[in-house]
Amino acid sequence: MSKIDDYIAKRSKRSVSFSKEYKEDNQQLQVAVEVRDLRDKLGMTQREFAKIVGKPQSTIARIESGKMNVSINVLSEIAEATNQKLTVRFEPVTA
Repeated sequence: MSKIDDYIAKRSKRSVSFSKEYKEDNQQLQVAVEVRDLRDKLGMTQREFAKIVGKPQSTIARIESGKMNVSINVLSEIAEATNQKLTVRFEPVTA
């Protein structure tokens, strides 16, 4: 376990609010990375990607920066517009 992982684990045990906020932020960051990776794989700018997805470029920027809590519906729209399959899965939490 890295030092940051150890810190997060200890802090999460001490603070329910920290734990909740960390989990939410971590999920948004994972979505941000996936959307950015998809756009990069397609070789598109944010503006080009936004156009095919049917969203403003500013929305794509907020998603990719992790500042937007993206709904499953928006992710489904992105998947459909880019001919991708959206997969949601549950994984056990590692301590």
